[in-house]
Amino acid sequence: MSAQDLENYESDLELQLFREYRDVVSLFTYVIETERRFYLANQVDLQVRSGGGEVFYELRLADVWVWDIYRSNRFVRSVRVVTFKDVNIEELNKQDISLP
Repeated sequence: MSAQDLENYESDLELQLFREYRDVVSLFTYVIETERRFYLANQVDLQVRSGGGEVFYELRLADVWVWDIYRSNRFVRSVRVVTFKDVNIEELNKQDISLP
């Protein structure tokens, strides 16, 4: 496999991931970004902790979709993240649905 083949393969995976994201984003309430991952979730609990003189964040997510091109199944029941870095949590705006 050449470097170009590998690049094309990864580009295809990223495009598939973006399309999946576009299809599932409306199913979720929150967007969560950490220094390592991007998540969609319906439940979020963020706790600020301290230990050893340092502050860290414990994040618990439920009903989750994980942005990761190498996962075969991106839907996860629950996720626990512990990080010393910033965490960004945004609530998504739900589109108004009008039924005919």
